[in-house]
Amino acid sequence: MKVYFAPQSRAVRTVWLLEEIGLPYEVEKFTLGQKEMRGPDYTSINPNGRVPTLIDGDVTITESTAIAQYLGAKHAPELIRGPEDANFAVYLQWLHYAEGMIMGPMGNHVVETVLLPPERRNPELAMRALKLMGRTLGALETQMDGRAFLAGDFTIADTITGHAVIMARRLKVDFSGLPNLSAYADRLEARPAFQAAEAV
Repeated sequence: MKVYFAPQSRAVRTVWLLEEIGLPYEVEKFTLGQKEMRGPDYTSINPNGRVPTLIDGDVTITESTAIAQYLGAKHAPELIRGPEDANFAVYLQWLHYAEGMIMGPMGNHVVETVLLPPERRNPELAMRALKLMGRTLGALETQMDGRAFLAGDFTIADTITGHAVIMARRLKVDFSGLPNLSAYADRLEARPAFQAAEAV
């Protein structure tokens, strides 16, 4: 199994999950913005030139949530929830919340503060994206009241939306009114598998 990876990207989610499951994997490492990500060798594998990409034999998947669902279904059924589970709907809700709500403004913020050259950055757009990111976390703060993880026990939803929470905090979203999410992010960052993914 091979993962195309860049630090501080959604690819951390994939390596984190592989570490949680204990599956062996090979890493092809990029730096975000590296020109080779847009070159023909990589875009022949992932036409968008983004990470992660997972290659498992004849299977190639390029979306982090789809990769998580694939790995869970094939290798870690204990980390997914099916229709028979009381937490099924909750699991689906929070599995997809990161991409549906958090990552849009997060991406805009990163573009305006990191990826664009300084002369093209718009501080007003960056601040607006940061505030919107903070608003999307309010529903998660409510969900995490009295809970250790998003849908009962630890699931792949925590590697997807939990990772978005961690990244939002690192991007300096105001967590002062989010004690449940602060504790949740601390729990996730303390997991050995997460720490191993961060060290790649």
